[in-house]
Amino acid sequence: MKKRYLYTEKELVEGCRRQNPLHQKGLYQQYYRKMFGVCLRYTDHKDDAEDVLQDGFIKVLKHIKGFKGKGSLEGWIRRIMVHTAIEHYRKRSRYFMVDIDHAGEVELQADQLSQLSKEELVTMIQALPPGYRTVFNLYVVEGFPHKEIAGMLGISEGTSKSQLSRAKSLLKSQLESIKGFERMIV
Repeated sequence: MKKRYLYTEKELVEGCRRQNPLHQKGLYQQYYRKMFGVCLRYTDHKDDAEDVLQDGFIKVLKHIKGFKGKGSLEGWIRRIMVHTAIEHYRKRSRYFMVDIDHAGEVELQADQLSQLSKEELVTMIQALPPGYRTVFNLYVVEGFPHKEIAGMLGISEGTSKSQLSRAKSLLKSQLESIKGFERMIV
């Protein structure tokens, strides 16, 4: 059964443009859970995800007048959350990115990942080092090409590819350690 909300998307946008607190709260309540999930994939801890979420919603409310109605409001908010998470990542970046020359190619099979619960998958992704996790999310989950990821993160396209390869390799290792996945790894 689909959850019913107090306001339509159009009413939320118009109310938030007028800075109506009820509409702002309604927007937050309607998109909190989904956007928290997005933020959680890019951060190490729930506390960090909540910080990114809060910063993201502040940006959403600040820039709601820029929402043109082309595409969904959810997609527009999601993009802001992803960019906020990237900013958070850049501020906290404490690792060394490896170059593509030092990365091996590893492929994960979709069947392997589909057998995990959402919580297990998020936990595995959160366990990745920040650079790997960020590139993995941007490429695999959000669908950005390596060239765009490189521009967002201020790295080379090769480094983006390397980070993705390393992320896949670590996820493969995690899958291999889960009983029952050994026979599925190619």
